[in-house]
Amino acid sequence: MSDGLFDMPGAGPGAPDFAALDQAARIGDTRAPLAVRMRPASLDEVVGQQHLLGPGSPLRRLVEGSGAASVLLYGPPGTGKTTLASLISHATGRRFEALSALSAGVKEVRAVIEVARRRLTAGEQTVLFIDEVHRFSKTQQDALLAAVENRIVLLVGATTENPSFSVVAPLLSRSLVLQLHSLTAGDICTVLTRALADPRGLGEQFTVTDEAIDHIVRIAGGDARRALTALEASAGSSLDGVIDLELVAASVDKAAVRYDRAGDQHYDVISAFIKSIRGSDVDAALHYLARMLTAGEDPRFIARRLMIHASEDIGMADPSALQTATAAAQVVQLVGLPEARLALAQATIHLTTAPKSGAVVAAIGAAMADVAAGKAGAVPPHLRDGHYSGAAALGNAQGYRYPHDDPDGVLAQQYPPDELVGVDYYHPTGHGNERTVGPRVSALRRIVRGLRTPNGRSRAQPAATEGGTPNPAR
Repeated sequence: MSDGLFDMPGAGPGAPDFAALDQAARIGDTRAPLAVRMRPASLDEVVGQQHLLGPGSPLRRLVEGSGAASVLLYGPPGTGKTTLASLISHATGRRFEALSALSAGVKEVRAVIEVARRRLTAGEQTVLFIDEVHRFSKTQQDALLAAVENRIVLLVGATTENPSFSVVAPLLSRSLVLQLHSLTAGDICTVLTRALADPRGLGEQFTVTDEAIDHIVRIAGGDARRALTALEASAGSSLDGVIDLELVAASVDKAAVRYDRAGDQHYDVISAFIKSIRGSDVDAALHYLARMLTAGEDPRFIARRLMIHASEDIGMADPSALQTATAAAQVVQLVGLPEARLALAQATIHLTTAPKSGAVVAAIGAAMADVAAGKAGAVPPHLRDGHYSGAAALGNAQGYRYPHDDPDGVLAQQYPPDELVGVDYYHPTGHGNERTVGPRVSALRRIVRGLRTPNGRSRAQPAATEGGTPNPAR
């Protein structure tokens, strides 16, 4: 999502005007935001992303004007995507064009490609920067394919969303995907320290306490732009040239929560949430729950995942886990946020601290695999429906033994098709409730399969009956 900070006129519809950005940084225009004034003017000033900027790396070569590969810069806000694009715009021997996917359409894309084609005949390469490239439709992305493949343009796309989810496969295969990482606490400290001292920034006009710096680093969430914006807001509120913790706290009310409900952050955080529950780390699970709730995730989505998890990773080890998860989903539906967060937290704690078992998943998976493999024989005649005229003449429902007629409520009788007699799908673990369920399942199997009587005495397995006669297939 665009933050609007660099959406200046002059470089194409809604695209960053790199000339204006460079001028603001060069002359120290105090009207420009601090983040713009402090934009690195060279690779030496770039903080972080060293994994992409080593000697001979594709990105460094592109910035230095010798690279020939199209790239997709993928990373969270404030990690340097626009900065790197600005540096690429200075690459010697190339023309630079910038578009924003927020406002440019197929017409604008084709116009840039046509100009680039004419330049190429004169020996001049064009670099096409597209901000928010994930917002391009499939048709718009397809319009780039031939030009990228034939290197009529070198594409530099910037996106905060995982290209695997948002960029069409043909364009993805023609580009290098370079992932930018969130800046570390040390990186953010470097950015702030430079901004405080540099004449382009605050020019040593303010004194900042260590506690204030630590608080800005914490609320920035790895986003250099947010850190500089917080510093600028705090400086604007200072009456005596001192920026302390109280002033920063009053200027910036809460930390950034990096979360995209439609992209990879959505999938990464919910994945970490479920894996923390599975791993029985209650504190980590609550952390990820809090991140989702704070970022505005749909609580119904969280409740659905809890219900799934209750059967998937707990199952019969604690049958009440599914009841708790279902109850939490009801609270979400009937009460809503913010109160429903308590029910979601309770369910999260219950599921995280419950004994774990994957036996339910394994059981239904094995059963479905057999069915898919064709192991789905005829239903034994004595189990077939007998509630219609002529059923008895067909031998259906004949010889069925009613378990409630037996004093123990369980008796020897064939239930599966002939092909699956003796197959075990459910294998209880020794965790939680399954510690007692396991022996019971084994005992029931021996009785039902005629391997022993309810009172424990062993006996030979009898033949199953079909219509009251022995079944030779057994």
